[in-house]
Amino acid sequence: MRHYLDWVWAGLAGGLLAVMITINSGLAAHSTPFVASWVVHGVGAVAAFFLLRVNLLLVSKRGVTVGQGISKPPLWSYLGGAPGAFAVALSSIAVNSELALAGGLSLLLVGQILFGLISDLWGLFGTPKRALNRFDLMAAACVVAGSALIIYSGGA
Repeated sequence: MRHYLDWVWAGLAGGLLAVMITINSGLAAHSTPFVASWVVHGVGAVAAFFLLRVNLLLVSKRGVTVGQGISKPPLWSYLGGAPGAFAVALSSIAVNSELALAGGLSLLLVGQILFGLISDLWGLFGTPKRALNRFDLMAAACVVAGSALIIYSGGA
């Protein structure tokens, strides 16, 4: 059952990503993509602070010491916000272009799928290595083809 709950969380995260990009592109249309990126990351930092405080409160109520049994993360793991900042800014540019939301999101998905396959193959950033098979490549081809249909259909 836990396995399927992870699928729900992943689907919810994808939906929230689409909502975030839509809202942020609206802000970028009235300012610039980089100003919108700063705003979204500032709001995200405040939200993350409150989530961290709630998490610490819940952990302390269970009697678990913070950091207990958790190893120190590698230094490169603190740089995760940098690609996120660029992704938010670039997605704002894409969504406000002729690609619109569906085309922009479909190309974001293509980039995520292709990088995910490369990461699985080589075990980048500490992810488990996994050999790719023909189904991985066929699924990636279907995502690329679906994105092309969305973009080149012209809303027909």
